Amino acid sequence: MNRKAWFSTGSSREREAGAVTTLIDVRDLRAGYGAVPVVRGLNLELRAGEIVALLGPNGAGKTTTLLTLAGELPAQGGEVSFLGSASADGLHRRARRGLAFVTEERSVFMQLTVAENLKVGRGDRTRALELFPELGRRLGLPAGQLSGGEQQMLTLARALSRQPRVLFVDELSLGLAPIVVDRLLEAVRAAADGGVGVLLVEQHVSKVLGIADRVLVMSRGTVDMQGSAAELRARLAEVESSYLADGEVRS
Repeated sequence: MNRKAWFSTGSSREREAGAVTTLIDVRDLRAGYGAVPVVRGLNLELRAGEIVALLGPNGAGKTTTLLTLAGELPAQGGEVSFLGSASADGLHRRARRGLAFVTEERSVFMQLTVAENLKVGRGDRTRALELFPELGRRLGLPAGQLSGGEQQMLTLARALSRQPRVLFVDELSLGLAPIVVDRLLEAVRAAADGGVGVLLVEQHVSKVLGIADRVLVMSRGTVDMQGSAAELRARLAEVESSYLADGEVRS
Protein backbone atom coordinates (compact mmCIF):
# COMPACT_ATOMS: atom_id res chain seq x y z
CA MET A 1 0.00 0.00 0.00
CA ASN A 2 1.59 3.26 -1.13
CA ARG A 3 0.02 5.99 0.95
CA LYS A 4 2.29 8.68 -0.48
CA ALA A 5 0.64 8.31 -3.87
CA TRP A 6 -2.75 9.23 -2.40
CA PHE A 7 -1.65 12.74 -1.54
CA SER A 8 0.36 13.72 -4.61
CA THR A 9 -0.20 17.43 -5.21
CA GLY A 10 1.04 19.84 -7.82
CA SER A 11 2.07 18.98 -11.34
CA SER A 12 4.19 15.93 -12.14
CA ARG A 13 6.75 18.28 -13.70
CA GLU A 14 7.11 20.18 -10.39
CA ARG A 15 7.53 16.94 -8.41
CA GLU A 16 10.07 15.49 -10.85
CA ALA A 17 12.07 18.70 -10.80
CA GLY A 18 12.03 18.77 -7.01
CA ALA A 19 10.46 22.22 -7.05
CA VAL A 20 9.63 23.72 -3.65
CA THR A 21 6.09 25.07 -3.61
CA THR A 22 5.22 27.59 -0.91
CA LEU A 23 1.62 27.02 0.13
CA ILE A 24 1.35 29.58 2.94
CA ASP A 25 3.54 32.63 3.49
CA VAL A 26 2.96 34.74 6.60
CA ARG A 27 4.67 38.05 7.33
CA ASP A 28 4.34 39.99 10.60
CA LEU A 29 0.96 38.47 11.42
CA ARG A 30 -1.07 40.05 14.19
CA ALA A 31 -4.17 38.17 15.25
CA GLY A 32 -6.62 37.95 18.10
CA TYR A 33 -10.21 38.41 19.15
CA GLY A 34 -11.92 41.76 18.70
CA ALA A 35 -9.41 44.45 19.57
CA VAL A 36 -7.35 42.13 21.78
CA PRO A 37 -4.11 40.93 20.13
CA VAL A 38 -3.03 37.37 20.89
CA VAL A 39 -0.41 36.75 18.21
CA ARG A 40 2.14 39.42 17.31
CA GLY A 41 4.83 39.60 14.64
CA LEU A 42 4.52 36.00 13.44
CA ASN A 43 6.50 34.99 10.36
CA LEU A 44 5.88 31.52 8.97
CA GLU A 45 6.29 29.64 5.71
CA LEU A 46 4.65 26.31 4.91
CA ARG A 47 5.87 24.39 1.88
CA ALA A 48 4.43 21.41 0.09
CA GLY A 49 5.63 18.12 1.51
CA GLU A 50 6.62 19.31 4.96
CA ILE A 51 5.27 19.39 8.50
CA VAL A 52 5.71 22.61 10.45
CA ALA A 53 4.90 22.12 14.13
CA LEU A 54 3.75 24.85 16.51
CA LEU A 55 4.67 24.09 20.12
CA GLY A 56 4.06 26.03 23.30
CA PRO A 57 1.90 26.17 26.43
CA ASN A 58 -1.81 26.82 26.52
CA GLY A 59 -2.45 30.47 25.72
CA ALA A 60 0.65 30.83 23.55
CA GLY A 61 -1.41 31.65 20.46
CA LYS A 62 -1.16 28.39 18.55
CA THR A 63 -4.87 27.82 17.95
CA THR A 64 -5.41 31.50 17.22
CA THR A 65 -2.71 31.22 14.55
CA LEU A 66 -4.43 28.22 12.93
CA LEU A 67 -7.86 29.86 13.00
CA THR A 68 -6.50 33.04 11.42
CA LEU A 69 -4.56 31.26 8.68
CA ALA A 70 -7.64 29.14 7.98
CA GLY A 71 -9.76 32.27 7.49
CA GLU A 72 -12.00 31.67 10.51
CA LEU A 73 -10.60 34.76 12.25
CA PRO A 74 -9.70 37.98 10.39
CA ALA A 75 -6.08 39.01 10.63
CA GLN A 76 -5.53 42.21 12.61
CA GLY A 77 -2.43 43.03 10.60
CA GLY A 78 0.41 41.67 8.53
CA GLU A 79 0.31 39.72 5.28
CA VAL A 80 -0.94 36.20 4.62
CA SER A 81 -0.58 34.46 1.26
CA PHE A 82 -2.61 31.27 0.86
CA LEU A 83 -1.86 29.04 -2.12
CA GLY A 84 -0.06 31.81 -3.91
CA SER A 85 -2.43 34.71 -3.44
CA ALA A 86 -3.21 37.22 -0.71
CA SER A 87 -6.88 37.26 0.18
CA ALA A 88 -9.35 37.63 2.99
CA ASP A 89 -11.24 34.46 2.05
CA GLY A 90 -13.16 32.78 4.83
CA LEU A 91 -12.71 29.20 5.96
CA HIS A 92 -15.30 27.76 3.58
CA ARG A 93 -13.59 29.28 0.54
CA ARG A 94 -10.15 28.12 1.63
CA ALA A 95 -11.57 24.65 2.18
CA ARG A 96 -12.78 24.65 -1.42
CA ARG A 97 -9.28 25.63 -2.55
CA GLY A 98 -7.64 22.71 -0.77
CA LEU A 99 -7.55 23.30 3.00
CA ALA A 100 -8.50 20.57 5.46
CA PHE A 101 -8.75 21.51 9.15
CA VAL A 102 -8.84 19.00 12.01
CA THR A 103 -9.80 21.02 15.07
CA GLU A 104 -9.09 20.19 18.70
CA GLU A 105 -12.74 19.34 19.34
CA ARG A 106 -14.10 15.99 18.21
CA SER A 107 -15.49 16.97 14.83
CA VAL A 108 -17.44 13.87 13.85
CA PHE A 109 -21.22 13.90 13.52
CA MET A 110 -22.12 11.76 16.52
CA GLN A 111 -25.59 10.71 15.32
CA LEU A 112 -24.43 9.77 11.83
CA THR A 113 -22.83 6.43 11.06
CA VAL A 114 -19.18 6.13 10.17
CA ALA A 115 -20.16 5.59 6.53
CA GLU A 116 -22.37 8.69 6.59
CA ASN A 117 -19.57 10.76 8.16
CA LEU A 118 -17.27 9.76 5.32
CA LYS A 119 -19.94 10.56 2.74
CA VAL A 120 -20.51 14.02 4.23
CA GLY A 121 -16.79 14.70 3.89
CA ARG A 122 -17.06 14.11 0.12
CA GLY A 123 -13.78 12.26 0.06
CA ASP A 124 -12.80 8.86 -1.28
CA ARG A 125 -14.08 6.21 1.13
CA THR A 126 -11.66 3.62 -0.23
CA ARG A 127 -8.72 5.86 0.65
CA ALA A 128 -10.15 6.53 4.10
CA LEU A 129 -10.49 2.82 4.86
CA GLU A 130 -7.05 1.99 3.51
CA LEU A 131 -5.63 4.63 5.82
CA PHE A 132 -7.47 3.27 8.87
CA PRO A 133 -8.77 -0.26 8.09
CA GLU A 134 -10.33 -0.62 11.54
CA LEU A 135 -13.03 1.85 10.48
CA GLY A 136 -14.26 -0.71 7.96
CA ARG A 137 -15.67 -2.78 10.80
CA ARG A 138 -17.53 0.25 12.16
CA LEU A 139 -19.21 1.59 9.04
CA GLY A 140 -22.75 0.98 10.28
CA LEU A 141 -22.19 2.32 13.80
CA PRO A 142 -23.06 5.86 14.89
CA ALA A 143 -19.83 7.81 15.34
CA GLY A 144 -20.85 8.56 18.91
CA GLN A 145 -20.34 4.88 19.75
CA LEU A 146 -16.70 4.89 18.65
CA SER A 147 -13.82 5.23 21.06
CA GLY A 148 -12.03 8.56 21.21
CA GLY A 149 -9.19 7.17 19.14
CA GLU A 150 -11.54 5.82 16.50
CA GLN A 151 -13.32 9.17 16.32
CA GLN A 152 -10.02 10.91 15.63
CA MET A 153 -9.14 8.29 13.02
CA LEU A 154 -12.48 9.01 11.37
CA THR A 155 -11.89 12.76 11.50
CA LEU A 156 -8.41 12.47 10.01
CA ALA A 157 -9.45 9.89 7.41
CA ARG A 158 -12.32 12.10 6.29
CA ALA A 159 -9.98 15.08 5.92
CA LEU A 160 -7.21 13.23 4.09
CA SER A 161 -9.53 11.31 1.78
CA ARG A 162 -10.37 14.65 0.13
CA GLN A 163 -6.71 14.92 -0.95
CA PRO A 164 -6.12 18.39 0.46
CA ARG A 165 -3.15 20.54 -0.45
CA VAL A 166 -2.92 21.99 3.07
CA LEU A 167 -3.76 20.26 6.36
CA PHE A 168 -4.14 22.05 9.68
CA VAL A 169 -4.19 19.82 12.76
CA ASP A 170 -4.92 21.13 16.27
CA GLU A 171 -4.22 18.78 19.19
CA LEU A 172 -5.05 15.59 17.34
CA SER A 173 -3.84 13.38 20.18
CA LEU A 174 -5.65 15.02 23.09
CA GLY A 175 -6.62 12.36 25.63
CA LEU A 176 -5.58 9.39 23.47
CA ALA A 177 -3.37 6.39 24.21
CA PRO A 178 0.22 6.58 22.88
CA ILE A 179 -0.29 3.71 20.41
CA VAL A 180 -3.23 5.57 18.84
CA VAL A 181 -1.24 8.80 18.76
CA ASP A 182 1.50 6.99 16.84
CA ARG A 183 -1.02 5.76 14.25
CA LEU A 184 -2.46 9.22 13.75
CA LEU A 185 0.90 10.95 13.45
CA GLU A 186 2.11 8.27 11.03
CA ALA A 187 -0.82 9.12 8.76
CA VAL A 188 -0.02 12.83 8.99
CA ARG A 189 3.60 12.13 8.05
CA ALA A 190 2.50 9.99 5.10
CA ALA A 191 0.33 12.84 3.86
CA ALA A 192 3.27 15.24 4.00
CA ASP A 193 5.52 12.74 2.24
CA GLY A 194 2.95 12.71 -0.56
CA GLY A 195 3.09 16.49 -0.99
CA VAL A 196 0.59 17.90 1.51
CA GLY A 197 1.75 20.88 3.57
CA VAL A 198 0.92 20.29 7.24
CA LEU A 199 0.72 22.83 10.05
CA LEU A 200 0.54 20.84 13.28
CA VAL A 201 -0.24 21.96 16.84
CA GLU A 202 0.58 19.24 19.31
CA GLN A 203 1.69 18.74 22.92
CA HIS A 204 3.41 15.36 22.50
CA VAL A 205 6.74 17.09 22.07
CA SER A 206 9.10 14.18 21.49
CA LYS A 207 6.66 12.46 19.12
CA VAL A 208 6.22 15.65 17.10
CA LEU A 209 9.96 16.18 16.87
CA GLY A 210 10.16 12.69 15.40
CA ILE A 211 7.88 13.48 12.43
CA ALA A 212 8.12 17.26 11.89
CA ASP A 213 10.48 19.01 9.49
CA ARG A 214 10.54 22.42 11.16
CA VAL A 215 9.34 23.67 14.54
CA LEU A 216 8.27 27.01 15.98
CA VAL A 217 7.97 27.36 19.76
CA MET A 218 5.51 30.05 20.79
CA SER A 219 5.10 31.86 24.09
CA ARG A 220 2.64 34.67 24.81
CA GLY A 221 1.86 35.23 21.17
CA THR A 222 5.38 35.39 19.77
CA VAL A 223 7.89 32.87 18.44
CA ASP A 224 10.69 32.40 20.95
CA MET A 225 12.54 29.53 19.32
CA GLN A 226 12.55 27.94 15.89
CA GLY A 227 14.60 25.63 13.73
CA SER A 228 14.63 22.22 12.14
CA ALA A 229 13.21 19.33 14.13
CA ALA A 230 16.71 17.87 14.37
CA GLU A 231 18.03 21.12 15.86
CA LEU A 232 15.29 21.27 18.46
CA ARG A 233 15.63 17.58 19.32
CA ALA A 234 19.16 18.43 20.39
CA ARG A 235 17.70 21.18 22.60
CA LEU A 236 14.75 19.18 23.92
CA ALA A 237 15.46 19.89 27.59
CA GLU A 238 15.66 23.60 26.84
CA VAL A 239 12.40 23.52 24.91
CA GLU A 240 10.57 21.69 27.67
CA SER A 241 11.95 23.63 30.62
CA SER A 242 11.92 27.11 29.12
CA TYR A 243 8.92 27.22 26.85
CA LEU A 244 6.38 24.59 27.80
CA ALA A 245 4.31 24.92 30.97
CA ASP A 246 4.59 22.33 33.70
CA GLY A 247 2.16 19.48 33.21
CA GLU A 248 1.67 20.16 29.50
CA VAL A 249 4.72 18.46 28.12
CA ARG A 250 4.09 14.92 26.92
CA SER A 251 6.90 12.68 25.81
